[in-house]
Amino acid sequence: TSSHTRVGILNNPSSKIKEDNTAIARGILTTFLIQSNCNLKSFLSKLTKEETAKSLAAGTKIAKFIIPGMDGDAFEKKYNTLGLDIIKTHQMFCQEVLKLLPGQMAVMSNGR
Repeated sequence: TSSHTRVGILNNPSSKIKEDNTAIARGILTTFLIQSNCNLKSFLSKLTKEETAKSLAAGTKIAKFIIPGMDGDAFEKKYNTLGLDIIKTHQMFCQEVLKLLPGQMAVMSNGR
């Protein structure tokens, strides 16, 4: 509830990283990179719903879920060029530095 709170996401997938199983992760990363805070929360809430995951798994394009006020063109351009290397880097950091098992979740805090 504070305007001074920062949130970040690190991906630690348990399965092999491929384009077809990283749509939500890439969508979240893209949103963090290019959207304003007011659109960020709304879009992430929509993107993380179970029915959205099922729809994306069935082949629906992520552009269908863009909310009003978002820069849809910028989102699609960044999403389509993001690549898988960043998710692989996240996975490596989680497993090598944080010593998490594949797919294991954790909360990190760096408060004052």
